[in-house]
Amino acid sequence: MFVLTKVLKYPNTVGAAAHRGTSVETGVAHGLFNPTAPVSECAEKAMEQFRTLTALSGDPRVDKETVAIPDMVRLGLQELRPYGIPSSAQGQIHYDVEGLGVHLTGYYDFEWEQQGVLIDLKTTHALPSQISVSHAMQVSLYKAARGDNLSARLTYVTSKKTHTLELENHRDHLASLTKVALTIQKFLSLSNDPQELASIVVPDTDSFYFNDTMTRQAAFEVWGI
Repeated sequence: MFVLTKVLKYPNTVGAAAHRGTSVETGVAHGLFNPTAPVSECAEKAMEQFRTLTALSGDPRVDKETVAIPDMVRLGLQELRPYGIPSSAQGQIHYDVEGLGVHLTGYYDFEWEQQGVLIDLKTTHALPSQISVSHAMQVSLYKAARGDNLSARLTYVTSKKTHTLELENHRDHLASLTKVALTIQKFLSLSNDPQELASIVVPDTDSFYFNDTMTRQAAFEVWGI
């Protein structure tokens, strides 16, 4: 996906699952910053955004995601409202890595600065028992940028259950993320020709990143699969 969108400059289209996550976050954010707002109002905020984002989507799972959104918003608010009103949301952070020519940049979901808590919200249909490696690397970046004393957490939400897990061994995950970034930099240094760079990778089209019809078509145009 990186090669397709950043190197070859194809439009960055995503499937219904990604739009579900964005929309649920919008509904939960509305409810956190407006503590008296009814859950139904927050769910409708999420649904409005989801309908807008998927208006032209060819993803066959739009209907499945539509049904799940209201309960995900409800459970997300149930889990996060006890923290109070966040001090910030969608905060941008930068982190410098020795030997890397650009900043590592990220956007965390919610921070409660007074409590020293930062939380990233993840929606899913199967509640994980532990933090995934990719999520751990992502949140380790936020912790590194915001301070080691911060409690970095991930809240996983399905339409039936939710729980919050605290990131551990963040320095190990940050080291992994750093290695990924340096490897990408080395990969890009191999050639100034985007087509040549594309020719030495192969996409996993089973990944959710390729669920969108237009993205699958783009992958076929580039790699023939």
